[in-house]
Amino acid sequence: MSETKKGYALGIVAALIWCGFILVSRMGGISALTSYDVIAIRYLTCASLLLPLWWFKWRFTLFTPKHIAVSLIGGLAYALFTFKGFEMAPASHAAVLLPGFIPLLVILLAFWLNHETQGKAKWLGLGVIALGIAMLFVQQLSTQGGGLQMGYLWLVLGAACWALFTVLIKRWNIDPWQATVSLAVITSVLYLPVYVLMLPSKLSVELLPDIALQVVYQGVMATIIQMFLYVKAVQLIGASSMGSVMAIVPVVSGVMALLVFKEPASIELMVGLVLVSLGAWLTHSKWLQTGKKINAEFAAK
Repeated sequence: MSETKKGYALGIVAALIWCGFILVSRMGGISALTSYDVIAIRYLTCASLLLPLWWFKWRFTLFTPKHIAVSLIGGLAYALFTFKGFEMAPASHAAVLLPGFIPLLVILLAFWLNHETQGKAKWLGLGVIALGIAMLFVQQLSTQGGGLQMGYLWLVLGAACWALFTVLIKRWNIDPWQATVSLAVITSVLYLPVYVLMLPSKLSVELLPDIALQVVYQGVMATIIQMFLYVKAVQLIGASSMGSVMAIVPVVSGVMALLVFKEPASIELMVGLVLVSLGAWLTHSKWLQTGKKINAEFAAK
């Protein structure tokens, strides 16, 4: 298998794990577990696995102001908002909101904070994503008597936290290993004492199947394995190509959610899923640049 094919294969697996994250997070949201339980399971599991590797193999200075800041934003705040959203909003709706708002807000924040110039493809992609999200909002407003459910707000806030985290790790040159370990360990150190002493919990022996699912997926698959596959794929095929692969997440996870949870489908929802996927693909596409190059060459002739 060529390096390019290997990169795309790893990228597709990483994207499918992200699809599964949406489903498993919703399963945790509708189970007897609280969102605080799911957060504790996620970061305690991940920290327990990564801490020995950090200590004995790839150690770096962990508790720096920048690592603490990105952990508070991309770890603690992201988890609190997102998992609260999964308690209230259908998974198919989360498949529009999270994969939609994250690239939209990443590009806007990168433009504002890092002064990154964006090509026409990215702005066109943002417009398509916004249209897809608007379709979901139109459906919700027409069926909920003129209001949006609170789950949407929590998911949008979670997306904003992850977008800011993404921009900051690039601005501060924090590599993937440092980001992953910081999120797991620092979030655990800050969150677990408060969780144990102050927050409601429904952990019990009767919920072992639910707990085991969250341990395996949240603590291992969606954090360590997905991160490794994602970074490796980026190394092999580049960030733009990997971003295009991740564009399958809204449609795949949304359709899977409709099947798994028997959530009601609508034309607006399906169009929204397709538009968000298309917009995510456009934001990483080079077709406009390729078109410019071809037109320039034709003009030169």
